[in-house]
Amino acid sequence: MKMKKGIKKLFKPFSIPIIDEKGFTIVEMGIVLAIIGIIIGGAILKGPALIASAKNKNLVNQYQTLTASIYGYQEKYGFFPGDDSAATTNLAGTGYTVTDGNGNGQIGVGAESFAANVHLVAAGLVKGSYNGTSDYIKHGYGGNVLINYQTLQLKTGNLIRFDSLSAENAKYIDSAIDDGVYNTGSCRASADYTAGTIITNLGCFF
Repeated sequence: MKMKKGIKKLFKPFSIPIIDEKGFTIVEMGIVLAIIGIIIGGAILKGPALIASAKNKNLVNQYQTLTASIYGYQEKYGFFPGDDSAATTNLAGTGYTVTDGNGNGQIGVGAESFAANVHLVAAGLVKGSYNGTSDYIKHGYGGNVLINYQTLQLKTGNLIRFDSLSAENAKYIDSAIDDGVYNTGSCRASADYTAGTIITNLGCFF
């Protein structure tokens, strides 16, 4: 009723008899449909951006969860997962087939990196199913997530590495966790965050 009175007042100076008190007029229906179209159009345009934003936030959460799990494992067993030289003893009876690392404080690329996933699952710190030899953790965009020791942009250490991200998504994660610059700080990328490019590796050191 308020809408009808408003429209009637708007068109009164033009003496256009548009209001039928028994129902909506063509003008009213046109206005309603136009508003609905604007709302739907806006939702369609914002949809992909909202999905990307949610995935990026999940990646940040994934990094934080993995970091907490890694330090939780170290606190409990005295080693980083994958590098645990007593894993077969520490994780005995868990029902998982685990292998020992060398205990040097570095989660080596390859065997220890794959073992790290199994150690974390066996310890009950993360969920998933990994064979310890070829199964990767995955991130929201489908790329691999690795826990290992390596050098990236002149910084060396243990890191959580996200592979195959768009430059925009990689920069978002770097900014959320660190300084947003590809070659400084605790998060470093294989290349600069140039729009439209793919970042092969984004590693955040822990």
